[in-house]
Amino acid sequence: MGKGQEGFIQRKCPHTNCFVTADRNLLGDYTKFDVIAFAGPDVVRMSERALPEKRSPHQKYAFATIESSDNYPVCSNRFDGYFNWTWTFRLDSEVRWGYFNVKDKNENVIGPNKIMHWMKIEDMEPVSEDFKIQLKSKSKAAAWFVSNCYTRSKREDFANELQVELKKHNLELDIYGRCGNLKCSRDTEEACDEMIREKYYFYLSFENSFGEDYVTEKLLHALEFDAVPVVYGGANYTRFMPEGIYLNARELGAAALAEKMAYLIKTPDRYIDMFKWKNHYTYFRKFRRVDTDEYCLFCTILNQEDKVKSISVYENFRKWWDPPNRC
Repeated sequence: MGKGQEGFIQRKCPHTNCFVTADRNLLGDYTKFDVIAFAGPDVVRMSERALPEKRSPHQKYAFATIESSDNYPVCSNRFDGYFNWTWTFRLDSEVRWGYFNVKDKNENVIGPNKIMHWMKIEDMEPVSEDFKIQLKSKSKAAAWFVSNCYTRSKREDFANELQVELKKHNLELDIYGRCGNLKCSRDTEEACDEMIREKYYFYLSFENSFGEDYVTEKLLHALEFDAVPVVYGGANYTRFMPEGIYLNARELGAAALAEKMAYLIKTPDRYIDMFKWKNHYTYFRKFRRVDTDEYCLFCTILNQEDKVKSISVYENFRKWWDPPNRC
């Protein structure tokens, strides 16, 4: 975020009068601040004594994190009625802290949102001849770049199952990084990304944990580099992509997923159709635009007097934040 105001100035935010510090001594009388943001992974582990002892009636407390609720649950009711705002990956947060946005043909930012009005894939314009030729360079089934090998979602177990099932169709899953036997250095990230575009039909966009709306940059690796995403997470993916352009591993299971991948590789026309979305939508990283940058948005909301003065509270924060049956 940068110290003081520097992060907002460097990003050319419309409002730069927000101040960032990790030094509690600089806060002085913290009851005078309109809003105090709490780092989610830290605050859920804090003792009662570490939390503010005094609070002004006008103050907003904001729960802020981009991390998964599955990794940082609140296993008590102590924050029920405590936070007024949230700044998280959840699509119903006051400010969304995510990885990407979706634009339509007219450059309007249209998502992700809880309700999306996507074009149906059968109504989309066909893929260009040039792009068809580009896709013909692909020769390998699927790639996965991963460094965290022990996750709450057990994605590594699913990947192992998928490897076994793909072999029945004479196909391979190539795993790069700490969890596999292949290497592609982060120092040559562009070359790794181009390898996805050139060689692989599918890319595993597997999340490390399950949470509503928890979809990370892993999805962009597929969408930006022309591989069909195979998703594995707790989100409703129709909030993020049109149906028919991805495969959902959790819904299909390893055997059916491998069969579907094999079918699409052997049926080029069906595979090519999964890229028709590129004629109508564009995905971009949020920080690339001032109007979607999370830090700019949070500073902007602090400058909306009606928003700051309005009464709002998460009465049942634990129910809102924790995945079902997590604690």
